[in-house]
Amino acid sequence: MARPTTDDRDRAVRRRRLVALGAIAAVVLILGGLIFAATRGPDQEAVVRAYANAWRKSDFTAMYAVTSTATRNTVPNAQALAERFAAATKVTTAVSWEIGTPKDEGDGNFVIPVAVRTRAFGLIRGTVPINVSEEGDTARINWRAEDVFPGLRAGEELSRTTVMPPRADLLARDGTVLAAGPQRAGKAGASAADIVGQLGPIQAADVGRAEALGYPADAQVGQSGLERILDERLSGTPGGTLKAGTRVLATTTPRQAAPVRSTISVSVQEAAVTALAGRLGGITAVDPRTGEILAAAGVAFSALQPPGSTFKIITASGALEYNVTKFNAQFPVETAATLSGVRLENSFGEACGGSLTVSFAKSCNSVFAPLGAKLGPEKLVKTAEAFGFNQQLPIAGPATPTIPPADQLGDDLDVGSTAIGQGKVQATALTMDIVAATIGLGGRRPSVTMEHGKWRRAPTTKALSPTTARQVEKLMEAVVKPGGTGTAAAISGVRVAGKTGTAELRTVEDCQADPTDPEAPPCPPADDPSNTTAWFTAYAPAGKGLPRASVAVMLIGAGHGGDTAAPAAKPVLVAALKATR
Repeated sequence: MARPTTDDRDRAVRRRRLVALGAIAAVVLILGGLIFAATRGPDQEAVVRAYANAWRKSDFTAMYAVTSTATRNTVPNAQALAERFAAATKVTTAVSWEIGTPKDEGDGNFVIPVAVRTRAFGLIRGTVPINVSEEGDTARINWRAEDVFPGLRAGEELSRTTVMPPRADLLARDGTVLAAGPQRAGKAGASAADIVGQLGPIQAADVGRAEALGYPADAQVGQSGLERILDERLSGTPGGTLKAGTRVLATTTPRQAAPVRSTISVSVQEAAVTALAGRLGGITAVDPRTGEILAAAGVAFSALQPPGSTFKIITASGALEYNVTKFNAQFPVETAATLSGVRLENSFGEACGGSLTVSFAKSCNSVFAPLGAKLGPEKLVKTAEAFGFNQQLPIAGPATPTIPPADQLGDDLDVGSTAIGQGKVQATALTMDIVAATIGLGGRRPSVTMEHGKWRRAPTTKALSPTTARQVEKLMEAVVKPGGTGTAAAISGVRVAGKTGTAELRTVEDCQADPTDPEAPPCPPADDPSNTTAWFTAYAPAGKGLPRASVAVMLIGAGHGGDTAAPAAKPVLVAALKATR
């Protein structure tokens, strides 16, 4: 091995010196960078990026958090900032915002590309200028009024003028015209009038919705029935001009919507109107599989009434679901139950009891009032809410069924009265139709719709276990079989599951006529039908977990459910089964 020469040693020393110098230079550069970063001031780009990211999420609290002191002197809090953007959204009919990546234009000025999709004016693209200032060691956004919308300049305000297109035709599920043209004339006859509804000026409660959709203030909108429920689809897309100050930002032409098919079956609707026969009340029919409402007659959506013994479907479900009773349980035969020292009698004071099936089929208050008290207020309310009580439906118009909170139900008498559908519990015909359909679908509550073809299968929410639903279905089938209270709704060759109900509107025993006042109205006789609301709800075919039709009948001041409501339900159920084959 050759020994290194003097020249070799000199070159090695020079190389080591160069490496050392390079390392020193690198350290100097790093230190210089750190010193520059520490002295160049707040990171303006970072704060604008944070603002833009918060805007993408509609997080106005985070947006407000990076604004300057000057901004906060004019915009006092995050809520006020959110309201500025909400106002711009309403005027422009914006439905979605796409916030781009900020661009630095120097001297504390940035621009954020923004694309806004609007209902009335299409897609609007532009930029929003953002100014940044420094407050001590922090960069802050100098938010300005024109920052709410792309293309808006200082001192300008957004405004719009819009006009409506002709209203779309409203059709039945088979294409029959229910309402068309300026006069909203149809070909379904008088039976469709109940459910078609009326047009009228925008009501105070609907102003916000109408403005957000771009309707002009003088628009005629749906006020009831299908015209209200399907209003947005029937209205089409408004057109007009969007301005920033005096400048035009966008102009569009009104677009009429295509004809809208509802879920209403003309034959089932006719059957419901005929069965109602002009009486005060309501009748509905639903296809539980799709959630489509096939018919709605009278005040089926709007009238809230105590549901009477139809509520025992819910009480029985809760008692079985929470193991408060067993399906094969036996109960004493009694004429009444005493809760909190008060007697709750069976209908007509009859002796009632035996098996759970017989007690349900004969609608024994003496069994189900104590059963409800044993279930307790928390579990009773929880079960009712699983069936849809205290919840708004996903369609506009129907009243919300209610049951008091558990802590307001009070003693056993209060809970027991609620368990048999009296007290303060309230429901519509549509409510109890959905309750029956839930049992038919194996314990899954269907979402209802009036838009034909919206779902092949209705979205459902679990209300109770399939095992409990099957047991309650057997109870409901017994109601329609010989010996039950709902035999008038039986259909030859079809398994029908149902429940009658008779809800007291006034207690005759509490009536005290004034004998000294000759003009005072007399107390009604105990058997006066006007004392009660008659109910019946049912579905068919039972036993397969996919019933094709469910119905509910509510007749106010019409006596007993088995006598008046069950017979009215039968032809509607037959028509609905034919319509859904």
